[in-house]
Amino acid sequence: MERKRWLNAKLASNLEGCLFIAPWLLGFIIFLAFPLGFSLFMSFHKVRVIPEGMEYTFNGISYYREILFNSSAFYEQLIPYFQEVVIMVPIILIFSLLIAILLNQNLRGRFLFRAIFFLPVIFTTGYLLTEFVNQGEGSLGFLERFSIGAYLDTFLGNSSWAQPVKTLLNRFVLILWYSGVQILIFLAGRQTISPSAYESARIDGASPWEVFWKITLPAMTPFIFLNLIYTVVDMFTFPFNPIIKLVGTGNYGYSSALAWIYFLIIVIFLLVVLLLFMRLNRGQRISKG
Repeated sequence: MERKRWLNAKLASNLEGCLFIAPWLLGFIIFLAFPLGFSLFMSFHKVRVIPEGMEYTFNGISYYREILFNSSAFYEQLIPYFQEVVIMVPIILIFSLLIAILLNQNLRGRFLFRAIFFLPVIFTTGYLLTEFVNQGEGSLGFLERFSIGAYLDTFLGNSSWAQPVKTLLNRFVLILWYSGVQILIFLAGRQTISPSAYESARIDGASPWEVFWKITLPAMTPFIFLNLIYTVVDMFTFPFNPIIKLVGTGNYGYSSALAWIYFLIIVIFLLVVLLLFMRLNRGQRISKG
């Protein structure tokens, strides 16, 4: 009798939990799982729009083979942008971490400064950001003013990194605009560190530089990793991402295959970043031990 009562209570608890997650689960199936599955289905078919609806002709992996082995357009757009991402991600992380440490100081109007750094995240998104850059507002203009482009050409020569570096410097304002969320995350992480740790370090005679390397940076490691993942995903879905423009073609099957290839590249890149971060973190722990 008690076992039956326990099973009924457990069933009621499971049903209650299912009711709570039902809205999220329904939204996930309708707005994410189904579109993903449908795009994967279309990537293996030739899709034609006819008056009666849509016609699907099985095409196998032809689109994947064409993109990966028979077309250079994908690589011509992917490789330069990939180089930009490799440069932009550490710059955004370092800038965000430094600004978060400054905003955590007991300064007058610090709440105003926090709002100022976060406002671009709200206003400069999507179409609005595109219009800003098209009107020349996203460029600092110092490359032309100080002839820095010529120095870069001399220094980098014919290197494949020359154009990504110049593009990044031309759009350096975008780095500031895309650091708001990271600054808030770092700020929240900085506030989790107990003030007593800094007081003990000052009593022991530690310099600010030693405090940063021995206390602040190790305690911020989980937040650095979180911001690293967020920034990588954010950069790969950047409004000026040339791959996204390639995906937006009228050929539904080809576009779906291209989107899935791009998705797998992002996943592989995230896995590489995860492995490198874990190895560096493990190395720091061993050196401390």
